[in-house]
Amino acid sequence: MTKLALYVRLESKPGREQEIEALLKDARSWALDEPETAVWFAIRIGPSTFAIFDAFDGASGRDAHLNGKIAAALKERASDLFANQPEIIEVEVIADKLPASDKARR
Repeated sequence: MTKLALYVRLESKPGREQEIEALLKDARSWALDEPETAVWFAIRIGPSTFAIFDAFDGASGRDAHLNGKIAAALKERASDLFANQPEIIEVEVIADKLPASDKARR
């Protein structure tokens, strides 16, 4: 079962929404290259609000993700794209339901 997760809230600067959406779509390929990232979602909450939710089986996966390409890209582009610094919230997963293909990994 996934045990740890991250919720990252992203608020766009005016007019930068399309760039953020493109960055998040590109980030999917980087998430696929992270074997310890069990699930990864980039979502749009509102016209200028986005978020990333990802979950991990343990701290090593979360730490690798926080030091990976997605985090680096968000930090590099933060001053250009975001109204404020991305808000990273570390959370504990209390229950999950993953696709059947992921059950073999547990």
